[in-house]
Amino acid sequence: MKGLPHQDPEGFLLNREDWTPKIAEALAAAEGRALTEDHRAVISLVQGFYDRYGIAPNNRALVRAVKATLDPALGSSVALMKLFGGAPAKTVAKYAGLAKPPHCL
Repeated sequence: MKGLPHQDPEGFLLNREDWTPKIAEALAAAEGRALTEDHRAVISLVQGFYDRYGIAPNNRALVRAVKATLDPALGSSVALMKLFGGAPAKTVAKYAGLAKPPHCL
Protein backbone atom coordinates (compact mmCIF):
# COMPACT_ATOMS: atom_id res chain seq x y z
CA MET A 1 0.00 0.00 0.00
CA LYS A 2 1.24 3.44 -0.87
CA GLY A 3 2.62 5.54 1.98
CA LEU A 4 2.93 2.63 4.39
CA PRO A 5 6.10 0.90 5.62
CA HIS A 6 7.41 -2.11 3.72
CA GLN A 7 4.90 -4.95 3.50
CA ASP A 8 4.77 -8.46 2.11
CA PRO A 9 2.47 -9.14 -0.88
CA GLU A 10 -0.50 -9.73 1.45
CA GLY A 11 -0.07 -6.45 3.31
CA PHE A 12 1.68 -7.70 6.47
CA LEU A 13 4.37 -5.37 7.77
CA LEU A 14 7.90 -6.66 7.27
CA ASN A 15 9.17 -4.89 10.39
CA ARG A 16 7.05 -4.86 13.53
CA GLU A 17 8.88 -1.75 14.72
CA ASP A 18 7.14 0.19 11.93
CA TRP A 19 3.73 -0.37 13.53
CA THR A 20 1.77 2.54 14.99
CA PRO A 21 -1.93 2.94 15.71
CA LYS A 22 -2.16 5.11 12.58
CA ILE A 23 -0.65 2.29 10.52
CA ALA A 24 -3.34 -0.05 11.91
CA GLU A 25 -6.00 2.46 10.87
CA ALA A 26 -4.53 2.66 7.36
CA LEU A 27 -4.30 -1.12 6.99
CA ALA A 28 -7.94 -1.47 8.08
CA ALA A 29 -9.11 1.39 5.85
CA ALA A 30 -7.46 -0.29 2.85
CA GLU A 31 -9.78 -3.24 3.52
CA GLY A 32 -12.86 -1.07 4.02
CA ARG A 33 -12.88 -1.16 7.83
CA ALA A 34 -12.89 1.63 10.39
CA LEU A 35 -11.37 0.51 13.66
CA THR A 36 -13.53 0.74 16.77
CA GLU A 37 -12.55 0.40 20.41
CA ASP A 38 -13.36 -3.32 20.16
CA HIS A 39 -10.93 -3.67 17.24
CA ARG A 40 -8.24 -1.77 19.15
CA ALA A 41 -8.71 -3.90 22.27
CA VAL A 42 -8.33 -7.13 20.28
CA ILE A 43 -5.28 -5.75 18.45
CA SER A 44 -3.66 -4.86 21.77
CA LEU A 45 -4.49 -8.29 23.16
CA VAL A 46 -2.87 -10.00 20.17
CA GLN A 47 0.23 -7.84 20.46
CA GLY A 48 0.53 -8.85 24.12
CA PHE A 49 0.00 -12.51 23.22
CA TYR A 50 2.78 -12.23 20.66
CA ASP A 51 5.11 -10.55 23.15
CA ARG A 52 4.48 -13.32 25.65
CA TYR A 53 4.51 -16.39 23.39
CA GLY A 54 6.42 -15.25 20.28
CA ILE A 55 3.56 -16.14 17.91
CA ALA A 56 0.17 -14.70 17.03
CA PRO A 57 -2.77 -16.78 18.31
CA ASN A 58 -4.72 -19.04 15.99
CA ASN A 59 -8.50 -18.55 15.82
CA ARG A 60 -9.26 -20.91 18.71
CA ALA A 61 -6.68 -19.30 21.01
CA LEU A 62 -7.87 -15.84 19.96
CA VAL A 63 -11.48 -16.66 20.85
CA ARG A 64 -10.43 -18.00 24.27
CA ALA A 65 -8.18 -15.03 25.02
CA VAL A 66 -10.82 -12.48 24.02
CA LYS A 67 -13.49 -14.29 26.05
CA ALA A 68 -11.27 -14.51 29.15
CA THR A 69 -9.60 -11.11 28.95
CA LEU A 70 -11.86 -8.64 27.17
CA ASP A 71 -15.55 -9.46 26.84
CA PRO A 72 -17.34 -12.81 26.83
CA ALA A 73 -19.80 -11.45 24.24
CA LEU A 74 -16.89 -10.59 21.93
CA GLY A 75 -15.19 -13.93 22.56
CA SER A 76 -16.85 -16.01 19.86
CA SER A 77 -15.87 -16.87 16.33
CA VAL A 78 -18.98 -15.16 14.99
CA ALA A 79 -18.34 -11.91 16.90
CA LEU A 80 -14.70 -11.81 15.81
CA MET A 81 -15.66 -12.52 12.19
CA LYS A 82 -18.07 -9.58 12.32
CA LEU A 83 -15.21 -7.36 13.47
CA PHE A 84 -12.35 -8.68 11.35
CA GLY A 85 -13.90 -10.68 8.53
CA GLY A 86 -13.68 -14.37 7.67
CA ALA A 87 -10.17 -14.97 9.04
CA PRO A 88 -10.05 -12.94 12.26
CA ALA A 89 -6.71 -14.27 13.58
CA LYS A 90 -5.00 -13.48 10.27
CA THR A 91 -6.57 -10.04 9.93
CA VAL A 92 -5.92 -8.93 13.51
CA ALA A 93 -2.29 -10.08 13.19
CA LYS A 94 -1.97 -7.86 10.11
CA TYR A 95 -3.51 -4.85 11.86
CA ALA A 96 -1.30 -5.51 14.90
CA GLY A 97 1.83 -5.20 12.79
CA LEU A 98 2.81 -8.85 13.11
CA ALA A 99 4.10 -11.13 10.38
CA LYS A 100 1.60 -13.45 8.74
CA PRO A 101 1.00 -16.26 11.24
CA PRO A 102 2.38 -19.61 10.08
CA HIS A 103 -0.97 -21.28 10.82
CA CYS A 104 -2.82 -19.05 8.32
CA LEU A 105 -3.22 -19.79 4.62
